[in-house]
Amino acid sequence: MKTIHINCDLGEELDNEDLLMPFISACNIACGGHAGNKEIIENTIDLAIQHQVQIGAHPSFPDRENFGRKILQMDNQELLDSLLHQISVVLEIANKKNTELHHIKAHGALYNLAAKDQRTAEIVIEAIIRTSPNAVIFVPPKSIIANLAIKEGFNISFEVFCDRNYNDDFSLVNRKEANAVFHDPADVLQHVNRLHTGELLTRNGIILPIQSDTFCVHGDTNNAVAILEMLNSNYKVEKL
Repeated sequence: MKTIHINCDLGEELDNEDLLMPFISACNIACGGHAGNKEIIENTIDLAIQHQVQIGAHPSFPDRENFGRKILQMDNQELLDSLLHQISVVLEIANKKNTELHHIKAHGALYNLAAKDQRTAEIVIEAIIRTSPNAVIFVPPKSIIANLAIKEGFNISFEVFCDRNYNDDFSLVNRKEANAVFHDPADVLQHVNRLHTGELLTRNGIILPIQSDTFCVHGDTNNAVAILEMLNSNYKVEKL
């Protein structure tokens, strides 16, 4: 059976961590910027330890109102200070639990902006250098933040999305547009099977080469549990 590394965004106040954790390799824990709090972070880390799931911080623009999915106009220091605080909260709790922070993955609008904007990518990388320089960074393929992370000597994992459709420039289709999110587990499996072979089929029918190290299922996607069950029945999910 083919192997796959699956990550999932958790700790986002959906109270579904216990349902999703058995099916994944790594969790990206909301740091309080777009969702979550210290109690949720601690509970999520406890579950991750129980299920031998890699623990990651999932910082975002500090925007709970829009779930971190809107670009905020922030000056460099303001954004850096927010990211330093967010990552440090997860890092502190992980240290208290005698476990390590394996990776960092930006969330939502911050993730998408850092993929194409040099300034944003530099701020995200600076926050990681100051808080967790040994962490792996989950980055989108063909992105500015991926190139910068490599230049700074970080270990990276190229991330693709099981439940999201792509544009021809490797960016994600905006959630406000039709067919941006895959909800049917069968559609997700077809999408993942192609990604696993190194091919991306865009929404316009273009086939592009792509490197896929870790595959994300969003915890707030409808049918997330069914999607993960489908993937687990077709792939051997890599754990620690």
